[in-house]
Amino acid sequence: MGEEEYVRDAETGETQFRKKTPFRYNSPLVQVCMIGLVCFCCPGMFNALSGMGGGGQVDHTAVNNANTALYTAFAVFGILGGGIYNILGPRYTLFAGCSTYVLYAGAFLFYNHYKHQAFAIVAGAVLGIGAGLLWAGQGAIMTSYPPQERKGTYIAIFWSIFNMGGVIGGLIPFVMNYNRTEAVSVNDGTYIGFMFFMAIGTVLTLGILPPSRVVRNDGSRCTNIKYSKVTTELIETLKLFLNWKMLLLVPASLASNFFYSYQFNNVNGLLFNLRTSGLNNMFYWGAQMLGSVGIGYIFDYSFESRRKRGFTGIGVVALLSTGIWAGGLANQLTYSSNDLPEKLDFKISGSRYAGPFVLYFSYGLLDAMFQSMCYWVIGALADDSETLSRYAGFYKGIQSAGGAAAWQIDAHKVPLLGQLIINWSLTTVSYPLLVLLVMLAVKNKNEVEDEETKGSALTPSSLSNGNEGNEK
Repeated sequence: MGEEEYVRDAETGETQFRKKTPFRYNSPLVQVCMIGLVCFCCPGMFNALSGMGGGGQVDHTAVNNANTALYTAFAVFGILGGGIYNILGPRYTLFAGCSTYVLYAGAFLFYNHYKHQAFAIVAGAVLGIGAGLLWAGQGAIMTSYPPQERKGTYIAIFWSIFNMGGVIGGLIPFVMNYNRTEAVSVNDGTYIGFMFFMAIGTVLTLGILPPSRVVRNDGSRCTNIKYSKVTTELIETLKLFLNWKMLLLVPASLASNFFYSYQFNNVNGLLFNLRTSGLNNMFYWGAQMLGSVGIGYIFDYSFESRRKRGFTGIGVVALLSTGIWAGGLANQLTYSSNDLPEKLDFKISGSRYAGPFVLYFSYGLLDAMFQSMCYWVIGALADDSETLSRYAGFYKGIQSAGGAAAWQIDAHKVPLLGQLIINWSLTTVSYPLLVLLVMLAVKNKNEVEDEETKGSALTPSSLSNGNEGNEK
């Protein structure tokens, strides 16, 4: 049929003549780009806000407490989010999740004037609920919509679009506060700019298609599941805590957001002035785009064997991680919370600015590679949206529990060197466990095809004339 096909719509029953192109609205590519734009506007802007250190506030106490509430709620609803996604579908789940980001930015606009923490903490908890819904839905879409052999590429595409939000979000405080070199909180216009983008992202969720309407280029649909029941999802969610695959993923899940409080507050927030921290954020999230593309290529194209690609990708991330954290240690030994250096400015600090800037850029590179690695491994464990939504929700829930602990570690003034060592240790422990998970659970394409062939051979007609079904 060449580049054209007849497609029967699963919902309406109508047969339509369509071109098989990756740029169809119902193609995995377009839908992954759509969820990328949603995350560009919502968590992308949140990341830029957090990345300034203290949410743009001189005193980090309010944002530390708000983020603790956020990640505590996120830990619960991240795990439940996969089940909620399977019940409500992508549009309702994502719309509800994104709407909470606007409230969070508005809470810090309020805090700018009244300095009352209560609203910020409540908004953080509400955002934790919303973020759990958003990221469970995002994880299901990103890992189940693409074809199995190109999941690394699609993850890289998503991560690049998503982190462009951080780049643009870093530009907002950089421009709005360019002439304010002293230690002050960001102005109202910065928070209003973030709220504007977050509102756009909320509306964009209405364009996300359910998995049954997404058609790959080979004509296959992502899934034909019927939306689940509450009791089913509660049972399946509880089973995740006994699933050995998920247990091997726990250290990586904990580590993957744990380092944010250290990097944002105690590197970017302490070493640089306001306008320079905004500039640094642009490069931090820009580095994530480079990191995701590089590691995505390794996971999809380095070897024919999926397992070998997994081992290679994990090995590359582990080597880079060791080097970057070693550089972080060298930098951390030059200051402490009781002995802070003069804040660096990109225009007047000269060569003193270069080293800390390269380190912060490298932290962004490592973040994208580490999380892309985790998503690739999750995506390689299954291929259906129903299962992967639960896996992604579990990952985000455990990730957020680590984030909640990390923000409280910073709030309780744990020595900066101790924070760095915790982060380095958590990431290092993750790599051998991920290698083991790939070794035991990830199957190569030929193994999957052999299983499918064996399964298709055991049809009802083949069993009706014999006693195969009664074997003991």
